[in-house]
Amino acid sequence: MDNDVSAGITTSIVSIVGRLALGITLLAFGLGYTKVIDGVSTADAVSVAHYVGGVALFLVGLLAFRDGDTVSGTAFTAFGALWFTWAVSAGSSASDNAAGLFLVLFALVALSVTLAGGDQLAQGVYGLFFVSLVLLAVAQFAGNDGLGKVGGWFGVAAGAVAWYSATAVLAHWPTVLPRRAAGRGVTATS
Repeated sequence: MDNDVSAGITTSIVSIVGRLALGITLLAFGLGYTKVIDGVSTADAVSVAHYVGGVALFLVGLLAFRDGDTVSGTAFTAFGALWFTWAVSAGSSASDNAAGLFLVLFALVALSVTLAGGDQLAQGVYGLFFVSLVLLAVAQFAGNDGLGKVGGWFGVAAGAVAWYSATAVLAHWPTVLPRRAAGRGVTATS
């Protein structure tokens, strides 16, 4: 089942639910790293990451594969596995280097789905998430909390774009940036 959007993008219900789940999880995770809300840390995002980001997102990814959407299917199942693994391993005694390696490996997944194509908003989400994961990995390797906060802000930005992309489809808001054929004063001739 597809919904036609005023900007011309056709997005399935499965993709909308996946973007909402990813957006909620990224917002909770990113805000936890930024520590911008007093008393809220990444540990507070564990249950959201486990159920919404892990279980729900993984199932939505399987439904996307069933619908023939390989980019969303790959992204949602891989990120569902990421969130599930992150949530169940929270509080474990993994070294900073092991945690950094985990983040680098999933950054590569985020880079793959960014380069796979799709609509501009999805690529924006995955690209911002890639930058977030790379910054968080470097912060883990270096033990740098300041860089971890910057990575958290990129996660917040990715979550906001994911949330917007889902809401935009549902509310028939613009989902693509308008493109101009030529600059001012330039006319196309046949």
